[in-house]
Amino acid sequence: MLKGLGGLGDMAKMMKSAQELQTKMTQMQDDLNDILVTGESGAGLVKATASAKGELKGLDIDPSIFNGDDKEVVEDLILAAIKDAQAKAAERSQDEMAKLTESMGLPKDMKLPF
Repeated sequence: MLKGLGGLGDMAKMMKSAQELQTKMTQMQDDLNDILVTGESGAGLVKATASAKGELKGLDIDPSIFNGDDKEVVEDLILAAIKDAQAKAAERSQDEMAKLTESMGLPKDMKLPF
């Protein structure tokens, strides 16, 4: 393509790879909104669903835990389920990033801006 121009051919190839990576990262960001993970607490009595980006999408609470005396317990279970969903979302996001970097021939554990 740019033969005879020394390192410019390599630079053009590198720029094309960077553009490709940017396109794939943008697509992955969109995909992360559609990937759902579920966190649980209280042996499944409280379930929180979040996107792989960590956005809370839903909360499912078993009615059996609603007892006026257990308000703090219910609150703790809700927080625990949300935290579990967020942790799973972060893990899934990292897994998707690792797949992307590997597909580009980069090290799996390479940290790219997100």
